[in-house]
Amino acid sequence: MLSRRASVLLAVPVALVLAGYVLWPNVRGFALGLTPEGLAAFFGGAGLRGLAYSVGVSLATVLGAGLVGTGLAWALYRYDFPLRRLFQGVAALPLALPPLVGVLAFLFLYGESGMLPRGLQALFGLDAPPFAFKGVPAVWLVHVYVFYVYFYLFVGAALGDLDRGLLDASADLGASGATTFRRIVLPLLRPALVGAALLVFMVSMASFTAPLLFAEETPFLTTQIYRQKVNGDLAAAATTSAVLTGLCLLFLALLEARPERRRVRGAAKGAGRLAQPVGRGPARLVAGALASVALVVVLLPVATVLLLSFVDAARWTTQPLPTHFTLAHYAALVGDADVFVPVRNSLWMAALATAGNLAFGVAAALIIARGKVPGRGLLRALAILPFAIPGTVIALNLIVAFGTPSALAGGGVLLGTVWLLPLAYFVRHVPFVVRSTQAALEAFDDRLAEASANLGASGWTTFRRVVLPVIGPAVAAGTLLTFVTALGEFVASILLYVYANRPIAVEVYGQLRLYNLGAAAAYSVLLMALVGLSVAATRALGGRAAAEGA
Repeated sequence: MLSRRASVLLAVPVALVLAGYVLWPNVRGFALGLTPEGLAAFFGGAGLRGLAYSVGVSLATVLGAGLVGTGLAWALYRYDFPLRRLFQGVAALPLALPPLVGVLAFLFLYGESGMLPRGLQALFGLDAPPFAFKGVPAVWLVHVYVFYVYFYLFVGAALGDLDRGLLDASADLGASGATTFRRIVLPLLRPALVGAALLVFMVSMASFTAPLLFAEETPFLTTQIYRQKVNGDLAAAATTSAVLTGLCLLFLALLEARPERRRVRGAAKGAGRLAQPVGRGPARLVAGALASVALVVVLLPVATVLLLSFVDAARWTTQPLPTHFTLAHYAALVGDADVFVPVRNSLWMAALATAGNLAFGVAAALIIARGKVPGRGLLRALAILPFAIPGTVIALNLIVAFGTPSALAGGGVLLGTVWLLPLAYFVRHVPFVVRSTQAALEAFDDRLAEASANLGASGWTTFRRVVLPVIGPAVAAGTLLTFVTALGEFVASILLYVYANRPIAVEVYGQLRLYNLGAAAAYSVLLMALVGLSVAATRALGGRAAAEGA
């Protein structure tokens, strides 16, 4: 697809970008952090406690998310009951929530001053709320709520390959349902379970928002990096970052190299397994009731944020539930230019970073998948590197690399300017467009390009008229993921923003600290709406691209 000359012309700028903005900041951060003095201070002080809490909560998250996600996938693919199709769509909703919004929803609903604990206190006349989510258990519950989706999606995809005949044969041989699941289904799900477990452990280790808001006094590695940087101890923050990055890179290597990556198919006759309807009677009622409860649990946090966006917080004092509502928060978003500034900032920074990711991602994917130059494996490794590095670490490494004049910044200093944050968005999301486009290119039929060339089309015409329409849906999906993630980005933003470019997520956090719950919730609802509109627009774009490719 690419000539050697075209491969070289694309490979040079791709390699320069990866070396300068992905590899070099991490090298600078590691050089600052991996010193004997820094490591001795880390393992001899609070750093070791932070490591223990981070690893412990991540392992517990894998267990909890695995049980919830696998159970939901099994129920929804194994049985047919009322609301099943609706729940299949809603079950993946937590993955689409911006991280800060999901954590805020739990805080408003289940926190020490949350509506549910205070409501139960008033309902039963108790002296104190019967429960409140806080500390390490609250962090774990938030992680399970957000990350069970990975198990749900991985296991659901694997279950789609199973043949119902395997289950029927097991039942015909006298095996119970539990035995069939343990001896037949579970071994076939092992690759999906291992992949989801590695991914969940890695993203849980990188979690920042939940520990910051629910366990502020408990040392987690990500929050330690933030506090050390804020306190001016950049060397200690770099050491903590190096340890956290090393762990995440180890799990990325396992995720990429594990033998179970090969797809295991359990379809004995090549037929996908259909859901087995639940018969009439108690089983059907129980299944419907459980589905309804699960729907409420998933949707309640989102509904809570929506409700609070209309609350007049100044008139909500001791009541367990809000009693006075207003449209003032939304009116301010529309009519007050100062209130709209964070929205404008998030839009232009996300759009700028996404445009860069789109151009770079397509070029990098072309080189990695179809290029004719040596070193493509190294380019591929560098392109997925930001996926394994937590946002706090990326932000800190950019501070180290661009806190002094650099040729990569045109001889200037980016720290303290509005441009460092969109650069962080770009670096964090490099893997999204690269991986989605690379997968589409690897599945592309080269005979289409050869036929175009035989008909006299130039290389650019072939790419524009033949290749791009075919890979368009994948490119659009990666672009969507980049844009919506950048819109709600909080982890890197809290370390790199300046007042002039404060994004929505930082403004939400600021309003929360001022106890302006209604304004914080209104910003959150607007952020969710922007994400939804972006999804709809990209799906429409992807549909048109697919039609043109057909």
